[in-house]
Amino acid sequence: MELHDLKVQLQRHFTDGLVTIVGSGLSCAEGLPGMGAIASYLQLTVDPALSKSDKTLWAKLSPLIATSGLEAALLSKQPTPTLEAVIVAKTAELIAQRERDVITEIFSKQKILRFTRLLKHLLKPTGGISVITTNYDRLLEIAAEEADLGVDTLFVGQFAGRLDETESRLSFCREVALKGRNVRYRYRDRVNVFKPHGSLDWYHREGKPVRYEGDLDLPRLIITPGVNKFRNGYESPFDRHRERANAAIDKASRFLVLGYGFNDDHLETHLTPRIKGGIPTLLLTQVLSGNALKLAQEHSSVIAIQQGSSGGVDGSLVFINKAHSFIPNLPLWDLNTFITEVLEP
Repeated sequence: MELHDLKVQLQRHFTDGLVTIVGSGLSCAEGLPGMGAIASYLQLTVDPALSKSDKTLWAKLSPLIATSGLEAALLSKQPTPTLEAVIVAKTAELIAQRERDVITEIFSKQKILRFTRLLKHLLKPTGGISVITTNYDRLLEIAAEEADLGVDTLFVGQFAGRLDETESRLSFCREVALKGRNVRYRYRDRVNVFKPHGSLDWYHREGKPVRYEGDLDLPRLIITPGVNKFRNGYESPFDRHRERANAAIDKASRFLVLGYGFNDDHLETHLTPRIKGGIPTLLLTQVLSGNALKLAQEHSSVIAIQQGSSGGVDGSLVFINKAHSFIPNLPLWDLNTFITEVLEP
């Protein structure tokens, strides 16, 4: 396929019913740590914070992290609640440190997030743009505000904001008009951000989940990889965000997938069957995971673009119609380049 024809087909993907799935790859592209960096940080910082019994378990887990990766290690040996609490705290600590650096760049106008640029090219449905992420950071929320859009996280309030999706939705209502017997509501354009694995600004207060944007010396509500992830995913507020995410997936008429590896069972029960059922899907990532590659190779409804090289020349490897081709000297897999080449021609 000629590059011009490919760009035209990619442009047509950005229409009604689009739901966006965001994985760690997009945050890593902005400077946040990936799973490998988190695993290294845990290796350096976890042991001094552990009790004697947890040190023994960590001594067994630590070598597995080095050889098999963080998620595989935590799946092989279930951490105790106290060990899990330390892992969560140290994971959040590293991400929050790096997130602060990125936010500083954004605030001082040294950086524009890729997602901010993308939002300007997405249709704004009256119910909001649905974005689902397995990430803990707040870059999507910041990107939306930088694009002059509202952000619906299902929480209401600035200090210890409570989980109340109805109040959150109504807070974006700007006008109520009565025409005959019909009532019409006008809402501010907004992004609905669903985070089934939690967020750095989620805490517990008096037994209930709350949202506070600052850093507190308290446990954050995030779900790290491992056996306990499945148990924790059915607790509040994770359960409500997961339900809303799955509902958005079920209603979508097409998907945009950014830096996500299709390795999360909380989403895969809904997402993968819909893609296999023929929902048009566009994947952009630096490296396709095994699961993502299989989808691209076996389903003609999937277009996937990843980094590639041929003959010493870097570029993009494009999977389309269950075949693949190489585009030299054009990193179309990177969202910044994609926006410039496809959405801002």
